Amino acid sequence: MDKIKLDIIGISYSQTQTGAYALILGEAEGKRRLPIIIGGFEAQAIAIELEKMKPTRPLTHDLFKSFSTEFNVNITEVIIYKFINGIFYSKLVCESPEKITEIDSRTSDAVAIAVRFNCPIYTFENIMEATGVILDETAEAEEKEKSTGKAEKTETKEKDKEKEKEKPGEFASYTAKELDEMLMTAIDEEHYEKASRIRDEINKRKERKKKK
Repeated sequence: MDKIKLDIIGISYSQTQTGAYALILGEAEGKRRLPIIIGGFEAQAIAIELEKMKPTRPLTHDLFKSFSTEFNVNITEVIIYKFINGIFYSKLVCESPEKITEIDSRTSDAVAIAVRFNCPIYTFENIMEATGVILDETAEAEEKEKSTGKAEKTETKEKDKEKEKEKPGEFASYTAKELDEMLMTAIDEEHYEKASRIRDEINKRKERKKKK
């Protein structure tokens, strides 16, 4: 059975379960999306790595990465291979000089590990058929506009985004040094949402410098 490659589209608050998050995976070559409900800790672990934040002490998935690397084990891919009673089942494909092994894993943990090993995530057609969500016509049209860059609406949206970037944010009054210190403090105290906003302000300033 052919595997379908998935990309991480994003993470958002779950509309159905309080305190949970929705991890959205999408076909690399298609329009279907695979929404998976995950816990707050796992959502945080995925977001931290995607944002390239560095906690002062390793999180559980960072420890797994360090342990595997130390003993010459590489995670080559993650496969979401089964869906039963609302639960996705996944496995890690582990490769060492001696052998290749498959290890069962919760999907949320598997994705958090995949982003740390920079390895691909796959599933199968039967799972996409059963649980995949196809974009509606409006969303599809917006994606086409973004990809072509020809529609006037897209140009307007891009201009609006640029204007939004130019607006002073909540951290605009702080110096670069203060922002760096605040970022480290937020990470140390595990306030990752705040850390993400501070990182956005730092990146925004870097973009302005490049334009100059």
